[in-house]
Amino acid sequence: MVTTSETEARGGGRAFAAAYLHRRYAILFYSLLLTIAVGPALKAFRLETGLIEVLLAANVLVAVLPVGAGGARRILLGALGIAVAEWVVAVWLQQPALSRLGLGLWAVVAMLATVGALRFGMRASVVDSEHLYAALSAYLLAGIFFGVVYFVLQRTWPGSLLIGSGIGTGEFSVVSGIYFSFVTLATLGYGDVVPQSEVARGFAIAEAVAGQFYLAVMVARLVSLYASEAARRRPS
Repeated sequence: MVTTSETEARGGGRAFAAAYLHRRYAILFYSLLLTIAVGPALKAFRLETGLIEVLLAANVLVAVLPVGAGGARRILLGALGIAVAEWVVAVWLQQPALSRLGLGLWAVVAMLATVGALRFGMRASVVDSEHLYAALSAYLLAGIFFGVVYFVLQRTWPGSLLIGSGIGTGEFSVVSGIYFSFVTLATLGYGDVVPQSEVARGFAIAEAVAGQFYLAVMVARLVSLYASEAARRRPS
């Protein structure tokens, strides 16, 4: 027999789930912004080890949850669970190579979640805040987890990136990778971190080109939708 308290708890859980689904991409967007803002602070106070990875894992989880229900989300959640478990074991056993493998798997899952956010934003027939947040979140997700890829490349194959005098090769961190990623994504090209290996150059080219195409296509799409909605609402 179901008691009144159990019924209320279930109703509260459904209300919370509905509220989350209604603002899921807004939550993801602000979670990503928090990670970008907190990362340099953690590095400045030498608190980066471990904490930035926890933030990244939380971001991946928040990014995967909005993916449409069904097999795709279960697969992504399963892959994320394996990656987190592998990273925890690697840290416990003090195996940096295994830790980097876990981060690489996080990046793959995050990129797949980015595709989900992009599809949600591009399929909109009417522009609302959630579609805008989805479009912005896809951009930030790509920037953050390309940074993870650069970190893994540099730590696995030292010399993949040429580091300026301000950052020692051994000090190239996840935060440093995220910094280089956004410099590449925005095509700023400061030159303090330069890709050297063919693999690193390939990722940098792909990120820079994809970033420019993304902004051009997404802005055109959103402007077109906004203009269509404004024309529809205009009195005849």
